[in-house]
Amino acid sequence: MSLIEDGYEIQLEAESGMISKNQDVNVQTPISFENLSKLMQRGDIISATGYPIRKENGSATLKLINLPQILTPGLAPVPKKLEDPETRIRNRHLDLLVNDNVAATLRLRSKVTQHIRDFLVKDDFLEFQTPILADTASGAMAQPFRTNATEFPEKELTLRIAPELWLKRLVIGGLDRVFEIGPAFRNEGLDAIHNPEFTTCEFYKAYANLEDLICMTEELISGLVHLVDTLRDNPQGVKFMPFTELPRFDEGVYQRPFKRIEFIPAIENALGEKLPQLQENNAREELLSIFSKHTLEVPQNPTLPRLLDKLASIYIEPQCSSPTFIMHHPSCMAPLSKSFLDSKIQQYVSARVELFIEHQEVANMYEEENSPFSQRGKFEEQLRYKDVENPMDKVDEGYIQALEVGLPPTGGWGCGVDRLVMWLSGAKRISDVLPFGNLRNVVNLGAVVKKGEGEGDEN
Repeated sequence: MSLIEDGYEIQLEAESGMISKNQDVNVQTPISFENLSKLMQRGDIISATGYPIRKENGSATLKLINLPQILTPGLAPVPKKLEDPETRIRNRHLDLLVNDNVAATLRLRSKVTQHIRDFLVKDDFLEFQTPILADTASGAMAQPFRTNATEFPEKELTLRIAPELWLKRLVIGGLDRVFEIGPAFRNEGLDAIHNPEFTTCEFYKAYANLEDLICMTEELISGLVHLVDTLRDNPQGVKFMPFTELPRFDEGVYQRPFKRIEFIPAIENALGEKLPQLQENNAREELLSIFSKHTLEVPQNPTLPRLLDKLASIYIEPQCSSPTFIMHHPSCMAPLSKSFLDSKIQQYVSARVELFIEHQEVANMYEEENSPFSQRGKFEEQLRYKDVENPMDKVDEGYIQALEVGLPPTGGWGCGVDRLVMWLSGAKRISDVLPFGNLRNVVNLGAVVKKGEGEGDEN
């Protein structure tokens, strides 16, 4: 008889003829181990007491001194296989019991989150939970979820799209190192790597510059890779099933320094021509001409930032299989970042860096804009770049007023935890790293399963 608990598997062994001692007043007749085994079914929750031993084949075994007791009988059968995606996601509890890799991914997610938290706390960061509901949605260019509160019926509220401006207010208030790991929401599309509800980690460190953030990122990523390798190769003697199938990383690839690519020079080298002066009013039209000349697909709502982002996806991101920092994006792509004139290319660029691994964005970091005058101008420019169907309502005047008190030179860093866990676990879909799948799965979770659905090979 096999007993599985918290990912560990152990065999139960009883001496021939062992019977119950009638410790339960409701048990009128002694019962043998063999007969008790016949009464038990897959999924029963039991208690067993004995001496741990190891068999010649290396398997961990508990030599019983008393018969097991059934603590909670499984009234509904637990299938041996569960493969149909819809059936699995509607019965996530069964999916976790049947498919080891599902539980492994969620266990890894918890350990990754804790590793990030420990990494920051060790560096004297303070963790906070900032508001999720507010009357403005700032910190990124995205469509927010909108709602109302009975206490303020005349006000339209939004779910936050990023905790950034709240955390920077804390830095202004004298808390020099702050971070938050929590949910954010964007009322946008749903695909293999995007979900409207997702988890982010953001931290802000006063007096840190871009090089400081890069060094911290390299250390954190190298540590996470080592964590996964340690979990997979588990030095403990008992087989820990959930982590045995984790991907194997070449830790040498994740040793610092990571590769760096300059945004504008890389695109110009690939195109074989210079980009237009991106601060000029006709920059968008000139970029569209370049798209036409090179027969490139134009993105929907082709604002200047979207066109530049598209060029990066075509010419830079394919170069980012190993850990790569894409550096100094055009200033229009980072409205909350400091910007400066790069004398080598005569373009205004941002003090911003993105980390890509295996062609996917993992982290975003920059030196924060701390001039209220420059920030107001960038907010106003951001308003012009918003999608027509997705307008930003107004400049966040409260944040501008906070900046007037004085934000010290600050380095900011953000990471999508879900996407990070996807990379570390080898998952192909974001729904695989979420406890109950993506929004579509959650919305359909309560749907009635038709009779016969999920039967057959899965039971």
